[in-house]
Amino acid sequence: MTSSSDSAAPFGPLAGCKVLELGSIVAGPYCGRLLADHGADVIKLEAPAGDRLRGLGHHYQGKSLFWASIHRNKRIISVDLKAPEGQDIVRRLMLQSDIVIENLSPGTLEKFGLGYDAISKDNPGLVMVRISGYGQTGPYADRPGYGVIGEAMSGLRGITGDPDRPPPRVGVPLTDYITGVHAAYGAMAALFHRERTGQGQVVDTALYESAFSFMENFVPAFDKLGVVPERTGPKLPGSAPNNLYPTKDGKYIHITASNDSIFARLLIAMGRTDLAEDGNYGDDAWRRSNEDTVDDLVAGWTIQHEIAELDVILRDHAVPSAPIYTIEDVFADPHVQARDMLVETPDAEVGSLTLGGIVPKMTKTPGELRWTGRACGADTRDVLRSDLGMNDDEIDRLQSESVIFCADNGRE
Repeated sequence: MTSSSDSAAPFGPLAGCKVLELGSIVAGPYCGRLLADHGADVIKLEAPAGDRLRGLGHHYQGKSLFWASIHRNKRIISVDLKAPEGQDIVRRLMLQSDIVIENLSPGTLEKFGLGYDAISKDNPGLVMVRISGYGQTGPYADRPGYGVIGEAMSGLRGITGDPDRPPPRVGVPLTDYITGVHAAYGAMAALFHRERTGQGQVVDTALYESAFSFMENFVPAFDKLGVVPERTGPKLPGSAPNNLYPTKDGKYIHITASNDSIFARLLIAMGRTDLAEDGNYGDDAWRRSNEDTVDDLVAGWTIQHEIAELDVILRDHAVPSAPIYTIEDVFADPHVQARDMLVETPDAEVGSLTLGGIVPKMTKTPGELRWTGRACGADTRDVLRSDLGMNDDEIDRLQSESVIFCADNGRE
């Protein structure tokens, strides 16, 4: 799919919602990206020297591809938050904003006189989304924290991977993304509250708590039974078959058929209808108590077939399964393409880039990808003019004093 517009005209369910995004790396920017995808006017602020994220990940013709995706649909301004006049610019933008997203160290905004209490006096409807390692309160509030550190503390990292190896990390900053989703959800809940009361509030989102929320089924199990979950590799304990199985051509396929009716269809696919009459194999409780036996049965069948053949057989018998895709496989998949999950998006620096599509799909107010993450300071002059009413002389002075950076380096 090709992005349909590079227009700044309002669109989507969040059209008219103004967001100021402060901070760096992933959790805060991903929260802002979710809002921007659905039409919020997100102004992303970075330092004149450039955001650290611009140096991460892969680059194409000098452009950070990570930046291009996570800062899509946003207006990019460059302001020195440590300079008093930079703080004044941020304050004025905060007073115009519906939502402020920040993932700076707790207390940083207060140090600059930009904390929620100071700003909400003049903007009582402001929703401030605050993202940090451990939250804004508690004995660990001042500790530095990244997503992977919160993941370790949450218990989620401890149950990931094979039992005979150290717990591995996922190949993406998973907890940052989880936290970004929670933060965006919290922002929407706070806006709904504001619609009814006129009152804004702080959305305090901690990295470790966001990861811990995925541990919910283990909390009462430990409380009442003292169960401490351990790493179990690719299988899901208490569900069989639900595992990764080898194929004849050296690949892997994940099959989930723990439900009695689905398992019956799997037996037909395997040509083992003789087991369908077995009171043991036909019973979910027995299979859960004999996971290894069930897994050996399924693996003994999958290893006799190549993955393409297995994919067809299992699909024909309506058994939930999937090969383990690479990104190359994702690009080639017709369903991914049909669902607009690969979107060619205009880019001012390199022409266009393919980005991941918008989630979720909305029937009445769909989101839209209009442009990729722009160059440092690409929109500074425009935002200071249109949003704050500054003239070019004042903007030029601020640039000459390194308070701001404008990518155009001059007037139109």
